[in-house]
Amino acid sequence: MSDPVGSASQRLARVRAETSAGWRSFVRRRTAVFFTFFFPAILVIIFGALVRTDPTGEGLFAEPAGYYVPGYLAVVVLFTPLSRMGSEVARHREGNRFEKLATTPLSRAEWLLAQTIVNAVIIAIACALILVLVIALTGAEVTLSALLVPYVLVGVVCFCGVGAAIGSYTDSRDGAIAASNAIGLPLLFLSETFVTLDQLPGWFGPLVDLSPLTYFARGVRAATYPAAEATTVAGVDPALANLAVLAGIAAFAFWIGARSIPRTD
Repeated sequence: MSDPVGSASQRLARVRAETSAGWRSFVRRRTAVFFTFFFPAILVIIFGALVRTDPTGEGLFAEPAGYYVPGYLAVVVLFTPLSRMGSEVARHREGNRFEKLATTPLSRAEWLLAQTIVNAVIIAIACALILVLVIALTGAEVTLSALLVPYVLVGVVCFCGVGAAIGSYTDSRDGAIAASNAIGLPLLFLSETFVTLDQLPGWFGPLVDLSPLTYFARGVRAATYPAAEATTVAGVDPALANLAVLAGIAAFAFWIGARSIPRTD
């Protein structure tokens, strides 16, 4: 794809058109629509309503239900953009679509931005569904903070960038999905989502800070579950500090993702 050309209004028009096309492509795939919302819902039902938490200080789910809200949200914020962007980029490569897009004014960053907007809408709906289910099924005490919106949006930007890079460097759609799962599954459980730091070996603690999902989980927990007693970071409210760190990582990940998208196949 060529470099950005034209005025801001022309770039906006290109992004809007690509976003509209991406949304129509998603809603036409009914199976994808169903499982995008079914998977996180069934996770909440299994772990939140059936397994339940055991606030006795022992076991995997030893914290109150509200503690795990960031983990449930992380499921869609992490897996949906990783798998959807990875497979979408791989699908475009297999169909030589990037070669065709290279003849248009649409830049790689604009294409990725349009796909990110589509994912943001999908994931925002899924997160709202998760919150309703968690509160209804587990009775979790959750503070509905306005910071949830930027956390979800920034998280989507971050993992769409990572997903685009995965799709660019794997050799097929199946490979992209497999790589997304191989990266996403460890991150989901080793980023202070469902497993607390004191349940991990001491030497593993510093590695948790390398995961962008850690800052999502810490920040969302600080914003929605005050009982967690998150500590301030350099005197800054932890909800805002973790959002700032996540935003920096997201900007870098988006840049890497846009640069990784091939111009031709």
